[in-house]
Amino acid sequence: MENIFTGAGVFLYPLALCSILALFIIVERLTALRTRKILPKDLVDKFVTGEVLDLDGDHDSVGGRILFFYQLNRPDPDALKAFASLETTRLERGMFILDIVVGAAPLLGLLGTVTGLIQVFAGIDAESGMPDPTLFMQGIALALTTTMLGLAIAIPALVGNSYLTRRVDMLTAQINVGVERMIDLAKTRAKADLKA
Repeated sequence: MENIFTGAGVFLYPLALCSILALFIIVERLTALRTRKILPKDLVDKFVTGEVLDLDGDHDSVGGRILFFYQLNRPDPDALKAFASLETTRLERGMFILDIVVGAAPLLGLLGTVTGLIQVFAGIDAESGMPDPTLFMQGIALALTTTMLGLAIAIPALVGNSYLTRRVDMLTAQINVGVERMIDLAKTRAKADLKA
């Protein structure tokens, strides 16, 4: 394992940075996208029964913040949808970094591969046509280890990014359904108040 890190040379530092960033974003988003932080069960139950407008909004979840915004401002449907869109956009916070890591890690590995091959060919003696064994080994080690590290970082980052993107899409759809339900309930309540 130590040979892998020493073989990567100077490329180890940007690859390590990519690895740390990917791990941090994946863990942070998995924590932030828990169901109870987005749409807690009691809030979903009130959406289903039609009693959501009677709940008190809070700042502990995305659904609670949307409900709090509605109760505080009594916005028109477009304003409520715009606020919900703002909240769902926050679900993607930091995910662009995963996109960068997925693209950058293999490219850094490829750059290391090319650099290693240049070292190999630069170490060939012009007279004998034979490479310097030390430079040859270092160049091959650089080429192989940077490629391996770049892919080893990019593949889990790609899997994490795909999972988190799917999770954000699913939660956004649920939030949009909830907002439509709130608008429908508010219209029904307003009609009932006019008749009374």
